[in-house]
Amino acid sequence: MAKYLLLKHYRGVPQHGPGSDLPMERWTPEEVTAHVAFMEHVADALRERGEYVDSQALAPDGEFVRYDGEGRPPVTDGPFPETKDLIAGWMIIDVDSRERAHEAAAFLSSAPGAGGEPLHEWIEVRPFLSAAPTTTD
Repeated sequence: MAKYLLLKHYRGVPQHGPGSDLPMERWTPEEVTAHVAFMEHVADALRERGEYVDSQALAPDGEFVRYDGEGRPPVTDGPFPETKDLIAGWMIIDVDSRERAHEAAAFLSSAPGAGGEPLHEWIEVRPFLSAAPTTTD
C-alpha cells in the first residue's frame, strides 16, 4: 500500500460546458449540497475498500509566510497566487498502486458542479515519500 495526496484546486474547466467554470459561491444551495454529498460518497466508497485516510476542504483565503531572520516577525506579504493555484481541499488515500490512485482521482473528478453536471476537474495526485531523500558525495 502507498499513500497519495489528491489535491482539488480552485480552477474552472470551461471546456466542459456551461456552468463548469462557475465559481462555487455562485452555485445554488442545492448544487453545493449535491457536490458535498458526492464528496462524502467518494470518501465512503474509499472507506469500504480500506483506502480512505483523511480529507478536508479548505477556505480560499490564506497567506504565504516565510522566516525573515532571528527576532524579526514572519513575512506575510506575497507571493500572491492566482485563484487557479489555490488548493480547495485534499484527500489522502492508501492504495495498492499508482493506477488505483488515478482511478480514485478520476472518480473524485466526476463530482457534480453547477447544473448537476460532472466538473471533470483536474485532481493533482502526489505520492507520499516512502523514504527520506539521500545525497551522495
